[in-house]
Amino acid sequence: MSMLRGAGGGRAMRSFLQDSSVKGHKLAPGTARRILSFAVPYKGFLAIFLLLVAIDAAIGAATPLLFRDIIDRGIARGRTDVVVALSLGVAALALASAGATLAQRWFSARIGEGLVLDLRTAVFDHVQSMPVAFFSRTQTGALIQRLNGDVLGAQQAFTSTLSNVVSNLLSVVLVLGAMFVMSWQITLLALALLPLFVLPARLMAGRLRAATAEGYRLNADMAQTMTERFNVAGATLAKIFGRSQDSSGEFAGKAARVRDIGVTTAMYAGIFRVSLTLVAALAVALVYGVGGVFAVGGALGIGTVVALTAYLTRLYGPLTALSNLQVDVMTTLVSFERVLEVLDLPPMVANLPGARTLPKDVRPSVEFDHVRFHYPAASEVSLASLESTAILSTETGVDVVGDVSFRVEPGQMVALVGPSGAGKSTLASLVSRLYDVTDGAVLVGDRDVREVTQESLRAVIGVVTQDSHMYHDTIRANLLMARPGATDPELLDALDAAQIGEFVAALPDGLDTVVGDRGYRLSGGERQRLSIARLLLKAPSIVILDEATAHLDSESEAAVQRALATALEGRTSLVIAHRLSTVRNADTILVLDQGQLVERGTHEELVDAGGLYSELYRTQFEPQAEVLPS
Repeated sequence: MSMLRGAGGGRAMRSFLQDSSVKGHKLAPGTARRILSFAVPYKGFLAIFLLLVAIDAAIGAATPLLFRDIIDRGIARGRTDVVVALSLGVAALALASAGATLAQRWFSARIGEGLVLDLRTAVFDHVQSMPVAFFSRTQTGALIQRLNGDVLGAQQAFTSTLSNVVSNLLSVVLVLGAMFVMSWQITLLALALLPLFVLPARLMAGRLRAATAEGYRLNADMAQTMTERFNVAGATLAKIFGRSQDSSGEFAGKAARVRDIGVTTAMYAGIFRVSLTLVAALAVALVYGVGGVFAVGGALGIGTVVALTAYLTRLYGPLTALSNLQVDVMTTLVSFERVLEVLDLPPMVANLPGARTLPKDVRPSVEFDHVRFHYPAASEVSLASLESTAILSTETGVDVVGDVSFRVEPGQMVALVGPSGAGKSTLASLVSRLYDVTDGAVLVGDRDVREVTQESLRAVIGVVTQDSHMYHDTIRANLLMARPGATDPELLDALDAAQIGEFVAALPDGLDTVVGDRGYRLSGGERQRLSIARLLLKAPSIVILDEATAHLDSESEAAVQRALATALEGRTSLVIAHRLSTVRNADTILVLDQGQLVERGTHEELVDAGGLYSELYRTQFEPQAEVLPS
């Protein structure tokens, strides 16, 4: 194995497995400069790291010289003192090399892990600032790959790739220099054999790379299948349609192909290693043969032949790796570029320079002033590489909100009703600035929401949606999203107010109960009431309810409506109506149709008007009136 490593088996094979197509990739202007900027905080560590690499390479080149002198100056001349002294020198160099290797490892880890931390946190923070439209288009798996695979590939630019380049270059220069001094004839012979090392790598690397890539793809397919089948929704869907066996068969087929690819890859890798080992052994035999003839003729010492052979094992590995240097360097640079591509995508919704903080005690009015809105083009909010497409569309859709104006005074409840797709949820999302208006303005407390910081705006707005998302964490952690510093008594008060306190108290782990993936360990009504408890805990001055009681049964709805009546008292509220009780309690009802505000008034006024609301009332709300208590 030492011969194989010396011949470049492990490092060279990894090098040749890189995708050679990156050689034709053109980096964006300024990429190299930006990459170097990430290394600035670690320049001191990098300098020491490279010095240690150079010391280790020098030690590796010096050791065979001591072997030569032990034989020629010590053993051949019967000088015991020379043998002992030089052997101690070899031992000292071995200790120094071990120390340098460990120090290299520490500095490499410190630099590499530091870069991983810097890049991951930078990407994570930037992605968190992206608008909702970005997440609605982006493949989650592709985005996660940027934070994992590409970040790890990028950090190698300053660790393994840099150290390999410096170490290999120094090793080749020092080894060739020493070999030429000892015997230029054998050195030229050794260089003539180099193509025999590169040829197996070139022949086998393409096949091995293709097999490895297919293995990665199949493993990704299996991971996707497991992700879809192992979550609650996917497992339930398979059982409902009786397709569990089909899923098992599909998975088994992919797993079997992965097995076959694994066998093929193992054989290709074995042939690769055996070829390099065989050629290395033949080269050593040739050097011993030619060098031995020279030694017998007195042209070389025996120790020199041994030293040349030792140098041979230190020559082919670095030379083979350097023959693929462009691919190694470009692979790490492309990974870096893919990370920078995400960091360079500007968020459409961002704090303007000089944005003011919206006071928490702001007069909680909400006003829409001739608002128009259409969803942004794909090219404005996403990346083609994150959507697995060649190019993103630059076309925007039609207006989904057209010239809408209304005002909600402090303490008022305004209900938004209309057919599906009328633009109700879109209007609600514009208040909390999940999107920015295309034209016109949304004002909170008589301030344009684009002129205040997003953090201060969302601090005064509480939202409960129809699909109440819960993290795979405890009830306590999900509630603390609303107010991180809340005490247990405050959490319990909010749960009681949301009519779910008794349920949580009856759980074995109480507030420390884990709700499961997306909260699926709870019923829809329980999740909804937890979401309302989260709203009550935040105690915002403006409340947006997007069909917040849609998942509740009649009994739960009556309890939550009582809690909401108390919670909404004195607060400005914009409610997308799903229940008749909400509509009747509203101070004003706004009727939307195809993004246009077509009617407004009280329940009685709109029913009497005989327009769209009257029709909606007869088809959607009137059946509820029959079951409501008188």
